[in-house]
Amino acid sequence: MSLSAALRDRDVAQLPSRRDEDWRWTDLRALIRELPPASPEAPAPANPGPFGDLGEAEVMVVNGRVLGEAALLRLPPGLSRTLRLRILSAAAETSHGVRLSVELGEGARLTLLESHEGLAAGYLADAELDIKLAKDARLDRIVLAGDEAEAVSVNTAEVELAAGAQLAQSVLTTGAKRQRIETRVRHPGQGAHVRMDGVYLLAGRTHADLTSGVTHAGLDGTTDQLIKGVVADQARGVFQGRITVAEGADRTDARMGHHALILSDRAEIDAKPELLIFADDVACAHGNTIGALDEDAIFYARQRGVPEAQARALLTEAFVGEVIDRIKDEAVREAVRAWAAERRVG
Repeated sequence: MSLSAALRDRDVAQLPSRRDEDWRWTDLRALIRELPPASPEAPAPANPGPFGDLGEAEVMVVNGRVLGEAALLRLPPGLSRTLRLRILSAAAETSHGVRLSVELGEGARLTLLESHEGLAAGYLADAELDIKLAKDARLDRIVLAGDEAEAVSVNTAEVELAAGAQLAQSVLTTGAKRQRIETRVRHPGQGAHVRMDGVYLLAGRTHADLTSGVTHAGLDGTTDQLIKGVVADQARGVFQGRITVAEGADRTDARMGHHALILSDRAEIDAKPELLIFADDVACAHGNTIGALDEDAIFYARQRGVPEAQARALLTEAFVGEVIDRIKDEAVREAVRAWAAERRVG
């Protein structure tokens, strides 16, 4: 069951539902009774995306149709590139999907600046990325998900790493009516490394589901995951993270942390961090905390003349800033910080 299959076959019975344990908090079948009509073709917008002119080139997808050269997403061995990938939804009350391949040859380096931009109301969008990293390749994937508040959006990445490959992923989102951003990683061990971070900033009645799964299949692999969220009003944040260490994947080092702030009595956070370990001699840990803003810190800020609303905003910005600080490229990091500051919750 998947949104892509439902769109392909125009069959709502194929939508995922709460009967699937991994979708119990993001039930699409109960929400969508009839699939909207297919989205029409639309021209590329003139306005720049959230990453501005960073990078050497841009691939744009509008209403599920690729405008530009998708071959730019396939790098030959040894090449380095920074590329913008803009996925836009520009027709109200319609549906569309796209599937893209990202392939990095041996030793290649790609910084992928990926943005999901909602330019219309109430659309249904699906995006799938098949990502393959050859030996010693590195992908820095930074995702800014700015879906429209009444949209339904699913973004799925399937990642396969070779020995020595590196994935550094940072996802920031403001949610939608229903939104799910999922990453599945096949980890070979063998010196490969995964850093998979995320931030959700939710207000109103928005919903964001950050789901991930990493399967360590071999010796000497590392995974480091940090997710932070801030939820206000009647919004709902979901985090599901599963790290599986298969039999024989000894000397795996895998760590996962999810930490969130609830700023309203009517907001909700559902978290399910999991470690499934079938190997010996591993270093694995996970942590999960959910709480409120530190009222003492707010009091001290107000004593120093900072208005309460500004104090709360500064504290939430500092809270999620730890994730943004882990982005390696300074120019990209500052663009992400500016995007998050404009959408601060608090």
